[in-house]
Parts: sequence; C-alpha cells; structure tokens
Amino acid sequence: MQFEIDKAAFKEGIRVGAPTWFGVGAWGLVVGVAMIKAGLTLSQALGMTFVVFAGSAQLASLPLIAAHAPAWVIFATALVVNLRFVIFSAILAPHFSYLPWRTRAWLGFLTGDISVGLFLQRYPEFGEEKGKLAFLKALIFPNWAAWQIGSVIGILLGSQVPTSWGLGFAGTLAILCIMLPLILNRAALAGVVVASVVAILAAEFPYKLGLLLAVLLGMGTAMLWEEKLMPKSTASKEVA
Repeated sequence: MQFEIDKAAFKEGIRVGAPTWFGVGAWGLVVGVAMIKAGLTLSQALGMTFVVFAGSAQLASLPLIAAHAPAWVIFATALVVNLRFVIFSAILAPHFSYLPWRTRAWLGFLTGDISVGLFLQRYPEFGEEKGKLAFLKALIFPNWAAWQIGSVIGILLGSQVPTSWGLGFAGTLAILCIMLPLILNRAALAGVVVASVVAILAAEFPYKLGLLLAVLLGMGTAMLWEEKLMPKSTASKEVA
C-alpha cells in the first residue's frame, strides 16, 4: 500500500517538475560558462558546481574572485545570498522531522528554490500525509541532474563561447523563467519588488554589496509582511 502511494507521488512529482528542467539546465549552463570566464580552472569550476550547487551564490561570488576580493567578503556574500535556504529549511522541517538527521542533511543539500516552491504548492499544510518524501525526491533529483548537466556543459564549452553572446542577459532570462512561478503570495511579491528596487539603486556598490543589501531587505520585507500584515488563514489560502 505504501509503495503504491509513494510510486504515485513520485510520478506526480516528475510531472510537476518536468516543465522546469530546461530552465534549470539553461541557468546551470550560464553559470558554468561564467565560472570559466571568471578565470577558474576546469577542476575548480567542476568542484564548485558539485560542492556548492547554488547558482545565485556562485554568480555573486565570481566577480569577487576575479577581483581578488578578501576571502571573508566572498564567503559573506555567498552566505547572505544563501540565507533564504534557512527559511526554506524552517518551512520544510515540520514535514520531515521524523527522518534521521543524515537523511535530512543530504535532502537539504539537494533541495533548491524551485523544488521548495513546487513542494509547498502541493503540500501547503504540515499535517501527516503519505507520499511527501517521494514527491520531494521526484522534484530534487531531476532538478539536481538538470543543473549539473547544464553546468558541466557550460564549463566544458566556456572557453569556446564569445563574450559578445550576452550570457548575462541569457542567464537573467533563465532565472526569471524559474523564479516567477515561485511567487506564491503577496508576501513573496513584496519581497521580490523590494529586492529588485534595492538591487537597481545599489548596483554601483563596491564588491557587489548592493546584492547583499537587496537580499536582506527583500527577505526582511517578505517575513514582515507574512508575520505582521497577512493573517495566517489568508497566507494559507494564497499558497494553496
């Protein structure tokens, strides 16, 4: 009985996640090319994509690496950009608190933004429901594979791609295609708007620190909106 439930949930997860695979792969390819263009060696770029597995943090840190910024600035930038995963972990934790910490650790490592968004669309409540783990695995495994395939292709072809191709613009389009469906409610929309405005206004900050400020203010706005301005019942309905 449990096997049949998990099998059905896994198939549903594959169906739901499949439309995002191309965008994830395209985003990975752009980041792969960017790593080579930033001066990383083949082994360094491959190590970064497999160990870090965080496109936004990778792109944020690459200009700092190329500019020989202090190590603490690079790590602080990546840390702040990835702070959203702390929120994701807090959201997902009640669903999988029964699992051993080692299992939760590797599931957390493989879980990205889009997987969290799609999972919450399917399971907005914390109540016990069979098939949740199988559904999550169906989202994160193909997502990870699509990212790594695209990233490795980008790394291997990086030296052959002319800078004039405008990869930065292509990367922006790829990430927009992935992220726009994840704006699930007004709190998320408010955070996106604030982060976008701040990122534009602070674009000239040294070491791309404007990006850090945009992330912090965007996250703070979304959290404040959800906690203070949006009743819990309304938030649940919007996510559903």
